Amino acid sequence: MVDTTPLTQAVDHFADRLRAAPQSRLQRGAAAEALTLARELVRRAQAVEEPGAEPREMPDAGMFAVADQILVAAHDLAVVLRSEDEVAEAVRVVEEARERAGV
Repeated sequence: MVDTTPLTQAVDHFADRLRAAPQSRLQRGAAAEALTLARELVRRAQAVEEPGAEPREMPDAGMFAVADQILVAAHDLAVVLRSEDEVAEAVRVVEEARERAGV
């Protein structure tokens, strides 16, 4: 079993920062960046779980829900990761999204 703690910690940190961010920051792009991340994490999990299937897209549940959306998407991905390299790649994706979001 692969240790996904680094992914969980990175996503928890990003989600906490989103929850603490002012509405104006969310509106200026942080929420959109988080939704893009959630959709990417879901896409990656689905590619492992259902190779070749048409990916489903996570809906836009609004700027105040994106913290929860990235947590759910990361949890789904963590369940299917098979190597430390895959975990490291997922952490990199999360950290880059957090930086782009500016939170």
